[in-house]
Amino acid sequence: MQRHSDERAFTLIEILVVMTLIAILMGIGYPAFTAVMEQARKTQAKNEEQQIVAAINAYYTDYGKYPIAGSGADVIFTGTAAGTSSGSSNGAMIDVLRNNMSPSGPNYATVTSWNPRSIVFIQPPVSKDQTSPRSGIQTSTGIWYDPWGKPYNVMIDGTYDNQLANPYPVDQPGGATLYLGVIVWSFGKNGALGGGAAAPPPPAFTAEIGGTAGKFTGSGDVISWE
Repeated sequence: MQRHSDERAFTLIEILVVMTLIAILMGIGYPAFTAVMEQARKTQAKNEEQQIVAAINAYYTDYGKYPIAGSGADVIFTGTAAGTSSGSSNGAMIDVLRNNMSPSGPNYATVTSWNPRSIVFIQPPVSKDQTSPRSGIQTSTGIWYDPWGKPYNVMIDGTYDNQLANPYPVDQPGGATLYLGVIVWSFGKNGALGGGAAAPPPPAFTAEIGGTAGKFTGSGDVISWE
């Protein structure tokens, strides 16, 4: 009887040891796993930004202008700051580039006006979650969301002088003036320009990250020009 009790006690100890080891391994492995996933999102965002830049430049080559309304001022398409007459989000511009000619589409009139030859310059994926979109297009708006659930930010040279003001006011990666016609950037994990606390309302993957608000260095932001 005593032998069976000892065996049961030993078995319980073994189970506790195994469970402890599993917890330790999970504690070690989870941060590494999340780091790998975050790097994958950054790589995806960088690739998609380059696609947007290439599509806008291809549009310029075909039409002799950028996909914006008029000229005279640089245009910012963003989900968090006012844009110009072209709109505050990237939806209309992206719909033009992907030639979304659906009559029920949110930007049908803009597409027919800005892309009369119906050229497909880019083919972004459609987000699998249309309620909280990320990594693709939200069909009801045409907006292209980054892997963290925020619209890609796009700045286009509306003055046609091949100069854009760096959107990062603190450390200005690449210089205060960027001698480019198009730049694209993602707010990254915290959903805000630069590092620091997550911007309200929180994006899909919220967390406070390193760095300083408005500063690219040390942040999780992804930019097209570096």
